[in-house]
Amino acid sequence: MEQMIETLAREFNVKPQHAQAVVQLLDEGNTVPFIARYRKEQHGTMDDQTIRALAERLHYLRGLEQRRQEVSQAIEAQGKLTPELAAALGQATTLAEVEDLYRPYRPKRRTRASIAREKGLEPLAEALRQGKGQDALALAQPYVQPEKGVETAEEALQGASDILAEELSDDAALRKRLRNHIQRTGVLQAKGATEEDTVYRLYYDFAERVTKLQSHQILAINRGEKEEALKVAVQADGSGAVQLVQRALIRPGNPYEDRLRATAQDAWDRLLFPSLEREVRADLTERAQEQAIHTFALNLRPLLMQPPVKNKVILGFDPAYRTGCKLAVVDPTGKVLETGVIYPTKPHNKVEEGKRVLRRLCDTHHIQCIAIGNGTASRESELFVAEFIREYGGDVSYMVVSEAGASVYSASPLGAEEFPDYDVSLRSAVSIARRLQDPLAELVKIDPKAIGVGQYQHDMPQVRLGETLDGVVEDCVNAVGVDLNTASPALLRRVAGVTAAVAKNIVVYREENGPFPDRKTLKKVPKLGPKAFEQCAGFLRLPEGKEWLDRTAVHPESYPAARKLLDLWGHPLEEAAMLPQWLRQQGLQQVAEQCGVGVPTLQDIAAELQKPGRDPRDQLPPPLLRQDVLSMEDLKPGMELQGTVRNVVDFGAFVDIGVHQDGLVHISQIADRYVRHPSDVLTVGDVIRVTVLEVDQKKKRIALTMRQGKQGTEG
Repeated sequence: MEQMIETLAREFNVKPQHAQAVVQLLDEGNTVPFIARYRKEQHGTMDDQTIRALAERLHYLRGLEQRRQEVSQAIEAQGKLTPELAAALGQATTLAEVEDLYRPYRPKRRTRASIAREKGLEPLAEALRQGKGQDALALAQPYVQPEKGVETAEEALQGASDILAEELSDDAALRKRLRNHIQRTGVLQAKGATEEDTVYRLYYDFAERVTKLQSHQILAINRGEKEEALKVAVQADGSGAVQLVQRALIRPGNPYEDRLRATAQDAWDRLLFPSLEREVRADLTERAQEQAIHTFALNLRPLLMQPPVKNKVILGFDPAYRTGCKLAVVDPTGKVLETGVIYPTKPHNKVEEGKRVLRRLCDTHHIQCIAIGNGTASRESELFVAEFIREYGGDVSYMVVSEAGASVYSASPLGAEEFPDYDVSLRSAVSIARRLQDPLAELVKIDPKAIGVGQYQHDMPQVRLGETLDGVVEDCVNAVGVDLNTASPALLRRVAGVTAAVAKNIVVYREENGPFPDRKTLKKVPKLGPKAFEQCAGFLRLPEGKEWLDRTAVHPESYPAARKLLDLWGHPLEEAAMLPQWLRQQGLQQVAEQCGVGVPTLQDIAAELQKPGRDPRDQLPPPLLRQDVLSMEDLKPGMELQGTVRNVVDFGAFVDIGVHQDGLVHISQIADRYVRHPSDVLTVGDVIRVTVLEVDQKKKRIALTMRQGKQGTEG
């Protein structure tokens, strides 16, 4: 365990005692948000993302240690665990290295080498390796035994060569050298398996060094191969590889050098390369998947943390053709005021009738914003809404909202439970309105994988993807905090320490006993024990609570410290803006000691006293609301526009510029300097200025740039 702690401390650049503290806190059943927020003194103020990454690495290292023990026991049971092998296993730093060391001792199916061993040819193989004797046929003659199936000396030599080839393929050190050789010199080639024009045409004649492959290329090629549109292979420096094999087998001056050279070539062609090619491709795929999952998580976080559109009555507009556009009006708290259906799109084209309905809804409910889903018929619906706003006047704006996953929610048991009297399509309209009103509270109702802000998410290991995205949702929910008296079960179950069952119990208790008067009443909720209370209490807020500290992110365990701080300061809470200056004058360490807490906790308490219950999302730029719409025909190279980043991928970012079709800012166009990855500069929800580079009407593609002075060119 000590070695594991040292590894974690080195890899995450933290002190060993801080790494040790995180491991201990995790082992005690504490959640990542709780550790990050309320145990800062113990771990040196690591953030939630670092702690989560450390927890994942700890899981891998423990899995590695477990596998190392399993392999050691399996080899020892065969009586073949030497001190040297035990030491090599102890020094292995990856699962691949452990498996390489285990390879010679793993039970095998019948092979050419195992058949040769059954015929008693192993001593001959060793004699060839050692170079004993001068004439190979004479050396092999004693092993000619027809009763064992060895008819000639040449057959004996071939069997011995098979044994040597298999031993080479099981040599852990050689495999490591060859794996590195392929990764350094290998080229991944893809060829079209069909003449048809498919989405994989870009890869019909593709070759790239393994070291330079991008994750989106790997995933696209894998999918193309799976769909039988591509034939894929790794090409490596075979001559260099065979030389490495020969050096592992042939000693200088060996009289059987020519025969052993042929054995080395056979080992490479038949055993080593096919196996290592699979391993290298599996490694490429794993790294690409991890990058894609990382990108998905990077995009999901800002999407969930988009600023809410507060204190506005919003109309949710779910576009459609034949079945009509579904409408749902929600008040500033998310309560549904009215629903309806209009038919302004084809085949009905009841535009004027639709406008009359919108006018009545705006007059009756004082609608301030219209949230339009971006699915089928979104373009026509956006044109219709923009035209209505121009005619209606007043302070009404709109925004196109991603409806990814809305249909999943609408058809889910959760959607049916929340709106049993509405059909599926009307639930979607409500969800679209609430996504603009409070993205986090609405999006937590949907499986994160269905939100659609990544690349190739359906090709990912679903358990790993789910764990990562659930972690992002948990971190976001706990960073914002949850109103204990209004939160839905879906939102409550994302709070640290709250299971789905406990979330339902909280709501049931609230319905039966009325609003929670304070945090400590949570202890009366069935199945919410002391540990769960410790984990969740600080993240559950009571904005109207009698105990003013219940309105803040201060944990109940720190209430005495917060009151002590106020006593020492001696001013009313309304003057808390002056608190930081006083703390600097008194000395943070001295005041912390007087309050009985560490300096990080004292600073967090002081920040909460200044702005009780503050929402971190309010510090971000508000979403971009529009009142008019452009078409692709309106776009010209050189035109400057404002847009919202909708998705960030390895090769760039997709930006909504108000023409229904998102434009692409390629990674090369993001800045005038080198950009390692688009996520280093952009996040989902960013409002940015872009210039149109090129518009392809036929393919519905828009190329954009963020670079200064970069102009589009006609034609």
